[in-house]
Amino acid sequence: MHENLVILAGGASSRMKKPSSSKHLNQEEINQANERSKGLIGLGGEGRPLLDYLLFNAKKAGYKTVYLIISEKGALFKECYGPDDTGNDFHGLTINYAVQYIEKGRIKPLGTADALYQAIEQYPELSTAYYTVCNSDNLYSVAALKALRETTAPNAFISYDRNALDFPKERIARFAVAKLDSQNFLLDIIEKPTEQDIENCKDQNGILRVSMNAFKFKGETLATPLKECPIHPERNEKELPTVFLNMLKTHPKTAIGIPFSEHVPDLTAKDDIHTVKQFLAKNYPTTLEW
Repeated sequence: MHENLVILAGGASSRMKKPSSSKHLNQEEINQANERSKGLIGLGGEGRPLLDYLLFNAKKAGYKTVYLIISEKGALFKECYGPDDTGNDFHGLTINYAVQYIEKGRIKPLGTADALYQAIEQYPELSTAYYTVCNSDNLYSVAALKALRETTAPNAFISYDRNALDFPKERIARFAVAKLDSQNFLLDIIEKPTEQDIENCKDQNGILRVSMNAFKFKGETLATPLKECPIHPERNEKELPTVFLNMLKTHPKTAIGIPFSEHVPDLTAKDDIHTVKQFLAKNYPTTLEW
């Protein structure tokens, strides 16, 4: 059991900045979507950003120390969650910031694996610790976050039932699928799965499983694969699923998929703003009771 949560919030949010034809957005929401990191767009009661709700769920799940990975232009995070680089108190959570610097010659960050690598370089204690990693633009449930915190497996991810995710079919079809063995140990993650891949990847209950980037890692086993992560040939980024699979080559049967069947709100593009606002209004009070 551990109490460390690493939140990936340093991305460029390029898809969020693309134009939208949605009739549900007001000008303030459009402006925030164009200017802010996705997790800081005001969506909930009292204008709360999605990241507030993620931190709220994390506290309920028992996490105490949060490492927010932000960009070099992440000043707004410090306005929201504390001005100091380390040791900020936010409703009983300790908030620390790690900065994902952009390599010389690049316009965008080098991806999620690079973000985590830079965070561990800045906080070496993570290299020998257990910790959870998740996105800042997804709202994971208390139960899912707690499952990652409490699992006895050295490495894990939340293995979501694809049919329980409330997204358009064409969006779900783009998700990579996870292949697990009969004991739920991760064997492979397949991008752009064919119909045959989908059939072969169904678990023992006939359920197709996908990852929404919610992981638990043992720092010692992840260190080398993280450092040596190759750049994805198409997306030109270093990605955590690649690190996860490379780790399993030297540490097989050390990563389990924890089965969950629930929706995960996702804030990728402007069209998601209205949907996530509706979810928050339905499932959370206007004022969070920390």
